[in-house]
Amino acid sequence: MAVFTGAGVAIITPFHADGSINYDKLAELIDYHCEKKTDAIIICGTTGESATMSREEHRQCIRFTVEQAKGRIPVIAGTGSNCTRNAVEASVEAVKDGADGLLVVTPYYNKATQQGLEAHYSAIAKEAKAPVIMYNVPSRTGCNIAPETVAKIMKESEYVVGIKEASGNISQVAKIMQLTDGNIDLYSGNDDQIVPLLSLGAKGVISVLSNVAPDETHDICELFWKGKVEESCALQLRALPLIDQLFSEVNPIPVKKAVSLLGMEAGPLRLPLTEISAENEKKLVQAMKEFAHAACKRR
Repeated sequence: MAVFTGAGVAIITPFHADGSINYDKLAELIDYHCEKKTDAIIICGTTGESATMSREEHRQCIRFTVEQAKGRIPVIAGTGSNCTRNAVEASVEAVKDGADGLLVVTPYYNKATQQGLEAHYSAIAKEAKAPVIMYNVPSRTGCNIAPETVAKIMKESEYVVGIKEASGNISQVAKIMQLTDGNIDLYSGNDDQIVPLLSLGAKGVISVLSNVAPDETHDICELFWKGKVEESCALQLRALPLIDQLFSEVNPIPVKKAVSLLGMEAGPLRLPLTEISAENEKKLVQAMKEFAHAACKRR
């Protein structure tokens, strides 16, 4: 059984002006998503600026999210690292702290061969003994998990259950589904490719868009599964201008601004990320207004 189906939010991490984690605002965001149609919370991922967190902050953030969610929706912890030992330790800690599953990005910078990727995920799954979702995002990591490697890992590890596919390569995703006979929990890692991956058998999306449009992102999935494919596709296409602006600069720069614009205080970014440019903020505001107007007409 999949850890979740539908739209899981790759949630931002709100900070105080001094850069410390704002747990009061994080609690508000968690409650917001539990009350909306969000199907899962993914904490301490790329969008959550986990790369800038200390080990202690990382664990506390995961523990806090589990406690605040109170079992209302699943919590998936980002525990990836370019050091396998660190990824193992973070994964074991997250499971002890109550995470329902783990999102583990491929090693980055030092990368890995395909054999190294097999060993990496095998080691994490063996120690964590909890559902592991591999995360393939070669544009950020410089490391791509080949479909053949995905299939081999799935066959050899009972705890590796899925993959967040953000390569943008539909042919590669199709090959993964073919080699695994569809026996993998596939999640789109790109908000502009939710419907295409659903058509290949995806269980949903791990989404940046859900931070600002949780109901609509969920509806893209639900409508598709109800057989209302044209409506699902129309909603996907309607969201494209907003999605484009959410990625006008390095994620999560635009989406943190978008969350603040909605009245939910996201706070600053941690260096090396800097605030969105005035030009791109203006475009983001316009895209948000147009999407909100279209959403009102839809209702």
